[in-house]
Formats: sequence, C-alpha cells, structure tokens
Amino acid sequence: MSDDEISGLPPYRQSIAGLLLAAREATMAPIRPKLRAADVTEQQWRVLRVLSDEGRLDIAALAASAMLHGPSVTRILKELGERGLIARDVDPQDKRRSIIAISDAGRALVNRTAEHTRVLVQNYRKAFGEERLERLMAELAAFRDALGGFAPDEPARGRD
Repeated sequence: MSDDEISGLPPYRQSIAGLLLAAREATMAPIRPKLRAADVTEQQWRVLRVLSDEGRLDIAALAASAMLHGPSVTRILKELGERGLIARDVDPQDKRRSIIAISDAGRALVNRTAEHTRVLVQNYRKAFGEERLERLMAELAAFRDALGGFAPDEPARGRD
C-alpha cells in the first residue's frame, strides 16, 4: 500500500460521497448560469423553491426542507427580503417566531428560472433514460432514508 492510499477505502472519486458529489455537480453545472442571470445563489434558489413548493414556513422548517443550517437561512432571508422576494410575518400563536412566505416577485423569479430547469430535466431524462432516472431517484431516496439513523441528532444538511 502506498502512502497515498487509505486502508480499505476506494479512491475518493470512486467513493459513495465522491460519486454523489460528482453527480450533484453534473446536475447543477448547467443550472448555475441561469441562477447567476437571475442574481440568486444556489442556496437562495433552494429557499425560494421550498417556499414555492411548501408555502408558508417557520425558519426551522424552512432550513430543514432546504437542507441548510439555520444561521445560513437567516442570512439568506435577510438578502431575499431586501430584494422583495420573500415576506416575513409574525406567527400569531408565538410572537417570537417568524413565518416566511414567497412574494409575488419571488414566485415570478422561480417560474422564470424553473422553465430552464424543466428543459434540463427533460434532457437528463433523455440522456439517462426515463425509467433509469426514476429508479435512481427512488434508490437515492431509499438510501437517504436508510442512512438517516447514522447521522447525529441534527438533520442532514446540504452544503451551505
């Protein structure tokens, strides 16, 4: 074994984490220019997408759904609020909590950007195969669920 090898582990690019990260990068690379053109980061896009999909949420639920850390979501919400892309209300049951919703301007941005993403997903389905992509997505969801018990108490988060 060479000094560069780690006992019992495949090279990083062939590891589960390496392959998942490479697949994510291959998926996101064609989307990034459209996000840049819309002047949103990937993390801001995730927050807007979650709000568009799920409706009004408190910050903790939003962070969990967007797979981001709470402090990152707080910063992202400040930026999105300054741009008028989200609205913040006080929770009527708990005045200390904020409830976040996507604004009309935020929804318009998501709709404009989503059209490009829909075309890309259609291209991904053609390139990889409709059934293969559906199986892959089902297997990834099952993999996520199976590994959920290995994580510490806090929910798994994506890169922020």
